[in-house]
Amino acid sequence: MTTTRRVGNTVVGVLLVLVFLAPVYWMINVSLQSSDALLRTPPAWFPFDPTWSGYAEALRTQGSHLATSLVIALGTVVFTLLVSAPAAYALARFRLRGTLALVLVVLLVQMVPGIVMANSLYPIFSGVGLLDSYPGMILADSTLTVPFAVLILRTFMSGVPGELIEAARVDGCGQWRTFGSVVLPVCRNAVITAGLFSFLFAWADFLFAVSFTTGNTIQPITVGIYRFVGNQTTNWNGVMATAVLASIPAAVLLLTAQRYVAAGITGGGVKE
Repeated sequence: MTTTRRVGNTVVGVLLVLVFLAPVYWMINVSLQSSDALLRTPPAWFPFDPTWSGYAEALRTQGSHLATSLVIALGTVVFTLLVSAPAAYALARFRLRGTLALVLVVLLVQMVPGIVMANSLYPIFSGVGLLDSYPGMILADSTLTVPFAVLILRTFMSGVPGELIEAARVDGCGQWRTFGSVVLPVCRNAVITAGLFSFLFAWADFLFAVSFTTGNTIQPITVGIYRFVGNQTTNWNGVMATAVLASIPAAVLLLTAQRYVAAGITGGGVKE
């Protein structure tokens, strides 16, 4: 690749990053300005006189919603991995009848629109008392994260050398010990990837959250922001401060686990 082409690619990459980060910058910029400053024409492109009143308002009114989303997202990750990891191992390593049909069904579940899932689950959740509850929200989010995790983990576990599993069995390991002590550590990147995307989906979910939280018992942050915007249409610095606070956990997770995610996504792509 010539130097001119490398420079051109770098410039294009920088421009694309700036375009993608522009909404994030504007969100932070607005969150640090007073509500009066936001009404000026033209708007201020930089918070020359920053104020933290929006963040104080966000923490006072949205702090409980952030904690609720954190509990739901972490619960979804735990439930998803507990269900999907053994299922993916069975589909990848055991010669079961109808394995391909099961994988096809899992793939088709991923294509079902969320609103269809919400409408189907609502009468069930209402009948068994799972509305406005943490278990209900975790189960609802898991209906989409479990199939995704099964597909990711199955692809990766199919690439685990059979000799490694046979060696563990020769050493006296049973199926569960082989799975927990050998397969899962080898598939660490895929497990982290599946867990990370499960967290991000549950954290950003709005459809299930607004469908299955009918009262004020629990409200995830997405519903909190939605109702906060409706009640505080003139307090945009508070709304944007809430959005900034809601973005921090996802951003920290992505930055921390990006190398595991890259390895987890590409690890199952090449087989010997």
